[in-house]
Amino acid sequence: MVVHRELCKCLWGEPGAAGQRWTPHPPLLGGRVRVRPSGRKAPVTASASTGTQAPGGVEEVHILWTSEGMSCDGDTVSVTAASLPSLEDVVLGAIPGLPRVHLHNKVLAYETGEDFLRAFRQAARDELGPFVLVVEGSIPNERINGDGYWTSMGNDPDTGEPITFNQWIEQLAPKAFAVIAVGTCAAYGGIHAMAGNPTGCMGLADFLGWDFRSAGGLPIVNVPGCPVQPDNFMETVTWLLYQAAGLAPPIPLDEQLRPTWLFGKTVHEGCDRAAYYEQGDFAKDYNSPKCQVKVGCWGPVVNCNVTKRGWMDGIGGCPNVGGICIGCTMPGFPDKFMPFMDEPPGGSLSSAILGHSYGPLIRTLRSITNRTVNHEPKWRHNRSQLTSGYAPRWPRH
Repeated sequence: MVVHRELCKCLWGEPGAAGQRWTPHPPLLGGRVRVRPSGRKAPVTASASTGTQAPGGVEEVHILWTSEGMSCDGDTVSVTAASLPSLEDVVLGAIPGLPRVHLHNKVLAYETGEDFLRAFRQAARDELGPFVLVVEGSIPNERINGDGYWTSMGNDPDTGEPITFNQWIEQLAPKAFAVIAVGTCAAYGGIHAMAGNPTGCMGLADFLGWDFRSAGGLPIVNVPGCPVQPDNFMETVTWLLYQAAGLAPPIPLDEQLRPTWLFGKTVHEGCDRAAYYEQGDFAKDYNSPKCQVKVGCWGPVVNCNVTKRGWMDGIGGCPNVGGICIGCTMPGFPDKFMPFMDEPPGGSLSSAILGHSYGPLIRTLRSITNRTVNHEPKWRHNRSQLTSGYAPRWPRH
């Protein structure tokens, strides 16, 4: 089974000299968000002095996955396509060192009704044992629900009243070892939270607070995407499961609570079309292999690894297959990227500079160099004389 090398490096440390085994990092837990004077959150950093403790080598973990928010279940469907690792690898125990995993997801479960809800009710009563809470979908504002409610899952056995999505989160999140927001809707509100929405919905950190800490001392972990890139999510879950087992350091997150090794680069930095951008050679329609900035691509400013990672088994990814990047992993999505097919505001300036000065010069120089290196040296021939410039150091006989 192929394991993502960057994840291995972060989990187990750098390999030593030849013949030595990998040296694991100390199993630390915890992190904190510092607030800068400007009010912006600083990146989450690991710290051994946060007072949080590893759960003592957990051997069994439940994953409670609820998609009862403002959701299309697209993130669940997307994750079934993961391969590095796959959902099956994690659930069936095919990955060495991971705790045994019990997955509770309504789309993938065979249980229904109260049988499915049993684990959630046990967790709410603190009777389930270690669990990771996965939240899918935007969180509606139940303070403005009028006489009803926005979303719910199951009924209160004592009152018979529906238990809202928000109530489940409030009961489960503080008891969870880790809390993951899967997809942009859960992470930042997404499409359901765009301007003019009637539910006042928001992302998980907006609901629980950006300084929230789980029972494991961890911040919320956001894995955005619309839908989430499947391997990004499974890699994040794998990290947290290793952390629960005491075999991994704290997961590194940026100021928007995203895993840094997944969202530290932009779409543009891994794009096959980036060379066209540098040369000021831009597509004028969608049937072109060239850079798509002028037809609506936001890749140069969007934090996402899909151009390098692909979508399924390394294949696909929006710009890789002719689509533009509409910024679906970003906190400002979708409002700050609309209308989707218009040239981004900064794109017109950068494309003008590259297209009329630097770009044409670079294209010309590279074209000349390309023609030069596309011809073999003149001394490669079948004539009777050696013309390579070779000078023998001893006389020929």
